[in-house]
Amino acid sequence: MDQIINWGVIAMVVIFQPEIRRGLEHIGRGTLLTRNRHENEAEEELIGQLDQALQYMSKRRIGALITIQMETGLEEYIETGIPIDADVSGALLINTFIPNTPLHDGAVIIKNNRLAVAAAYLPLSESNLIPKELGTRHRAAVGISEVTDALTLVISEETGEISITKNNELLRSMTRDDYLKFLRDQLYVKEPENRNSFAEFVEGLFNKGGSKNEK
Repeated sequence: MDQIINWGVIAMVVIFQPEIRRGLEHIGRGTLLTRNRHENEAEEELIGQLDQALQYMSKRRIGALITIQMETGLEEYIETGIPIDADVSGALLINTFIPNTPLHDGAVIIKNNRLAVAAAYLPLSESNLIPKELGTRHRAAVGISEVTDALTLVISEETGEISITKNNELLRSMTRDDYLKFLRDQLYVKEPENRNSFAEFVEGLFNKGGSKNEK
């Protein structure tokens, strides 16, 4: 039985020789097992700041329109806004949308995890499918989703309801759990589909070893 296992290990070394080399390089840099833990820190920080602002403004029925650039560039719309170029923070978003302030009309656009501009103009959707009780902010949110892959968050100043638009879809009455899950699904860096199979194997061995040690 030991001989079979040994031959199996040798066969794996031969088959996965390039992967082993790359796997060892990852381990040497300390990235193989910590990559997933750290690569989405910036995205989680952004989501945390958005959550803070959404909760505050929704409870107080402060209308807001926040668009996050995805793959499609938004330069055409960024140029219509007032440059901010600042780290995204809950306080900054809240202050931007306080009624009767210079920046509260229009959209905030977030690009590369930074608040690029405020008071930007987005295209208004002319769709007849948008409920009549929804106003300009929602039409703008749907409008930008019709022509780009941007993700847009909307707060209704009438009800405090939080909605999201993406890919020409309007998702209404989002709970905190709903929008947090949606944001993580959309903003987190995904593992490549053709991820290194040996890396997965090595991680599995390490994880199993850790589990045994914990016992």
